[in-house]
Amino acid sequence: MPIEYMTATRETYEKLGYPPYKWVANDELPPFKPLSKPLSKCRLGLVASGGIYVTGQVAFHYKDDTSFRSIPKDVKKSDLRATHFAYDLTDARNDPNVVFPIDTLRGLVSEGVIGELADHAYTFMGGIYSSRRVREELVPAITDRLLEEKVDAVLFVPV
Repeated sequence: MPIEYMTATRETYEKLGYPPYKWVANDELPPFKPLSKPLSKCRLGLVASGGIYVTGQVAFHYKDDTSFRSIPKDVKKSDLRATHFAYDLTDARNDPNVVFPIDTLRGLVSEGVIGELADHAYTFMGGIYSSRRVREELVPAITDRLLEEKVDAVLFVPV
């Protein structure tokens, strides 16, 4: 049964005591830059908003947490945890790959489809009410890390 995403999002934020949710409207399309080399030669970054973290790291807070976690590319699946206020965590806790496809990406590297993974993936808890804080705090911080890791492309996995 399909989920009416916009209705569910409004209801979730209402339950949390927020004012009515306002969708971000972008007047411009984001810049697009085609790959300059085949994916099989690229260093790929992974960024996911499913609230994934590693045992020993601080879990994400309940809401409006603009922090992020750095997760090593060789992390064991058994060391991954999930916390998030806006989706049912059952499947993510059973198999974090549903919101953080690290095993799939490692498989694609071993098959030669992807050149290599960046040393770290970056995760955060999506559903941050303030688009300004996402734009001014979270995005620049993660972008800096991806640039330091010299990625050629990034896979974004939204929840």
